[in-house]
Amino acid sequence: MNAALYTTGTSSFTASATIPPITASIRKSRVHAAAANHHHQQECNYNSLPSLILNVADDFINTFIDPPSSHRPSTDPRFVLSGNFSPVVDELPPTECNVIHGSLPPCLDGAYIRNGPNPQHLPRGPYHFFDGDGMLHALTISRAHPPTLCSRYVNTHKYLTERAAGATLIPNVFSGFNGFPAAAARSILAAARILAGQFDPRNGIGVANTSLAFFGDRLFALGESDLPYAVRLTEDGDIETLGRHDFDGGLALTMTAHPKTDLQTGETFAFRYSPVQPYLTYFRFDAGVGGRKQPDVPIFSLSRPSLIHDFVITKKYAVFVDIQIAMQGPMEMVFGSGSPVGVDPKKTPRVGLIPRYAADDSEMRWFDVIGFNPFHSINAWDEEGGGDVVVLLATNIMSVEHALETSSEHIHGLVEKVRIDLNAGTVSTRNLDFGVVNPSYVGRKNRFVYAGVGDPLPKISGVVKLDVGDEMGRGESTVACRMFGSGCFGGEPFFVAKNPEDTNAEEDHGYVVTYVHDEKNGESRFLVMDAQSPELEIVAAVELPRRVPYGLHGLFVSRDDNKTRTTGNHPTQPGQRG
Repeated sequence: MNAALYTTGTSSFTASATIPPITASIRKSRVHAAAANHHHQQECNYNSLPSLILNVADDFINTFIDPPSSHRPSTDPRFVLSGNFSPVVDELPPTECNVIHGSLPPCLDGAYIRNGPNPQHLPRGPYHFFDGDGMLHALTISRAHPPTLCSRYVNTHKYLTERAAGATLIPNVFSGFNGFPAAAARSILAAARILAGQFDPRNGIGVANTSLAFFGDRLFALGESDLPYAVRLTEDGDIETLGRHDFDGGLALTMTAHPKTDLQTGETFAFRYSPVQPYLTYFRFDAGVGGRKQPDVPIFSLSRPSLIHDFVITKKYAVFVDIQIAMQGPMEMVFGSGSPVGVDPKKTPRVGLIPRYAADDSEMRWFDVIGFNPFHSINAWDEEGGGDVVVLLATNIMSVEHALETSSEHIHGLVEKVRIDLNAGTVSTRNLDFGVVNPSYVGRKNRFVYAGVGDPLPKISGVVKLDVGDEMGRGESTVACRMFGSGCFGGEPFFVAKNPEDTNAEEDHGYVVTYVHDEKNGESRFLVMDAQSPELEIVAAVELPRRVPYGLHGLFVSRDDNKTRTTGNHPTQPGQRG
């Protein structure tokens, strides 16, 4: 075990690094012939003359109209897909791993799964980190067998269609519309591909690369540009895509990648945002098998489209933040910058609260919070002691103009504690850092936050444990810290309780887990840290059989949950393992 993974202490929040050229391994077209999708092959001959003409048009756009540029490093694949951001070439079937330090705690009986972008084809033109095909990396842990790592693509309609074609077909959402000429050209090309039968947008264009959620006794891979994709873990630790899921027709178009489940009631709350009215729609799913979806609640008081990536719930409210990163409407895309998202410096951010079980938006209330631009929310709760007060914890991007850049020393995040007094109509704020909480405390008051240290974002150089306010009200402080060491970077931490069924257990009675990559030797590991240790002591480390690229969000699914999960009603589009 590299000693660098055992260091503790503090670290600067900015860093510079030499970006190596894009790895040669992803210059090859990766068509998995053994599992080719014959349905797509029958629908469309990708080697036909119309298809060849469309491919030439695509090359022309990417060469002369909107080529990748070093002046836009956040969409230049030579920059974005470098180092451990480059995709792994092939999927990995369940492969045995070695525990190289300590022992895995008995409560980790299940699987830690992390989602993230992993493009199956080398991008022809501009590419953003958020545009890659979703790949799940699952470390399955058993008391009876050695841990196994499995890496599989989420078999979205986009992935299957482009795998059959051997090339990219569907425009990238975050990088494909840079200015009017590029937006117009790629929109026309996409329409031509649809008419030629190369892909059907009614089956979804999303990549399911952002996060995972377990509700309704199902496991879902999520990306906010599409419906959820139901996936399952097999007994041997493999991952299968069951298909795109619309909850018996109750869910239309898209859903957030960050639904919130109240573990006390079993209900799950979610939303979607849109470039057209209603710009925000709130909804919830019942507890129990199937997770029956309740009717939509359109939020018409949101007067313009906004990129609302995350939200939180309390026992009384759902809480949204209307930030300065705005969704561009169709006319703005045509006559403005052409980009589907952009920063509006003249806009004043707002926090909106709607009763948790509202039937309409008549009770929605908005509060201006100047300079508040959280991309991720951590938790919220209703303050006790009388009155109607909500406390919100969320990551505030201090330099919002750089928020959509793939990696930048200019991106700084601080957790903001926002106290909203609905009776007095007042808002007060306090800065912290950014992170996650014990999942059983979603929607109720928590004390501890486990925060990744961005150095620079989205790389995570360590984890800190924050006390966001003890019972005596003494405020917040850093109470534990674990830095991964020089050249070592991890991902978002995740908290796993030692005994989630014990209602009397202390909030921090558990472990913090994450994947960590050593850029010096190219190796990746799975770390387990004691959440109650002052140094977040590493109690177990698993050497992984190959590197895990930097990604986005993950979760831990217990073996009991995985066994009791049912497939419920049939997905709208059957999937298959790649």
